Amino acid sequence: MGEITGAGLLAHVPTVVLPDDVRLALNDGKESTLVTGLKRLRDDVFDPASGTAYDTVVVLDSHWATTVEFVVTAHGRRAGLFTSDELPRGMRRMPYDYPGDPELAHAVASFAQRHGTWITPVDDPYLPLHYATLNLWKYLGEGLPDKRWVSIGVCQTGDADDHLRLGRALADGIATVPGRKVLVIASGALSHRFWPLRELRAHEAADPVHIRTPEARAADEQRIAWFAEGRHDRVLDTMAEFDRFKPEARFAHYLMLAGALGGRACTARARRYGEYENSIGTGQAHLWFDRPEDGWAGRDAATAVRAPAARHPHGHLREV
Repeated sequence: MGEITGAGLLAHVPTVVLPDDVRLALNDGKESTLVTGLKRLRDDVFDPASGTAYDTVVVLDSHWATTVEFVVTAHGRRAGLFTSDELPRGMRRMPYDYPGDPELAHAVASFAQRHGTWITPVDDPYLPLHYATLNLWKYLGEGLPDKRWVSIGVCQTGDADDHLRLGRALADGIATVPGRKVLVIASGALSHRFWPLRELRAHEAADPVHIRTPEARAADEQRIAWFAEGRHDRVLDTMAEFDRFKPEARFAHYLMLAGALGGRACTARARRYGEYENSIGTGQAHLWFDRPEDGWAGRDAATAVRAPAARHPHGHLREV
């Protein structure tokens, strides 16, 4: 039986992959703790010497928006050069090369119908890659050629319940792959309102005084405190309130993670890697959840041990 052995809500901001001199110049000569935090997380969790048991990383990618279904990458390997269409000045011709996990991708998709959703595994070599995955791989996966990486996009027509359902399908799919040990990353921000173009260059430093509004900063810091206390229930119960501050991708990356970890019953406490920081108005933090001894929700969150009855492996599509 497979299991989720660790999970994180991590920032992927473009500044982490800028040249050192450029990044320091944007932050008044100081290093961002989002950079030092990822380096510490690599040492503590992702490096084989840390002792963490895992063979696959699943990234819940807030930059990848699908429309009529969830999509999970099913490639045997992904390799190439990446240039961002959003920020080509800072992210261009970035090399990547890592194995995927087709077996896991198809296992997750096989639970779509059981959880009332639609999931398609795709192995098209021309499927685009997004920097919400790649920037984290550069810190946490590059140089570890035996670690598999898989991405799942958010669905722009899905609501909170749809993303929780995806998370439950993910947990069940993992559980059916014998011996699979998986780290799950929700890649994205907290509040996510940028400063307007003519103002943003005055707000590029990491100090949270530059967060778009004091109210957004307070909402972010409240949720970080709840995560530290293991109060996922409070975060989920106040999603309508948090929506006022435009969390990235409507916080779908976290909702998928929460679904995989047991939803409101999850009590895993967050460890902070670095400080809460600004990125041109948006709230960013690295939070890591270790698997509790008695499971993510006081029991194993993934309860399925058999795949559902045979059917089309891609699930069903719906019209929108």
